[in-house]
Amino acid sequence: MIIDTHLHENRYSSDSLMSLEEAICAAKKIGLDGICVTDHESNGLRRDLGSSFTMDGILVIVGAEILTYEGDILVFGLEELPKEKLHAKELLEIVKRENGVAICAHPYRNNNRGLGDNIKTLHNLLDGVETFNGSTMPHANLYAYSIATEFNLGCFGAGDSHITEKVGCFATEFKENIKNETDFIKAVKEKNYCPVIKKGCSFERINIFDTLK
Repeated sequence: MIIDTHLHENRYSSDSLMSLEEAICAAKKIGLDGICVTDHESNGLRRDLGSSFTMDGILVIVGAEILTYEGDILVFGLEELPKEKLHAKELLEIVKRENGVAICAHPYRNNNRGLGDNIKTLHNLLDGVETFNGSTMPHANLYAYSIATEFNLGCFGAGDSHITEKVGCFATEFKENIKNETDFIKAVKEKNYCPVIKKGCSFERINIFDTLK
């Protein structure tokens, strides 16, 4: 099952240029099975439509992208988001208490929004690292892949899409069928996944040297 685990729609992420419906249409067109909508600091879509749902044959898991003092973290399973900016450790501890999962987003992107080397002290609280982000330079993705493997953290691929053309350029292949948020959280915790890249009309497991081309 192939899921793009990080994208934004324009109802609750003001920097996105695509609607939820357009994201779903793009996902279906390229053969994705699902998407994760991770709007910035917002549970709005979760309140509107639930934690997970299926639309036009595409599974939608609703999480959020939260900017901490150390960088961005994708969170899933939180009914209520923090009302103020926190340190990463504080947010990760909340996610653990709520039995959710937390994924470090684009850790080495050069915009001061990645956790970077903070992963070295936070790895025990993280559930994975976004190692292949479609809106991040290849060398930064390779740094992310290196630190994830160093600390035995799961590796995710995602488009981090704000436009339809980026949907699914990277994604994550899950070994088991996922029907809802509960299944998604379970699969993340069990590390039953690997990153994939869109190649032509299909998805392929990533050869890290290909990402440099």
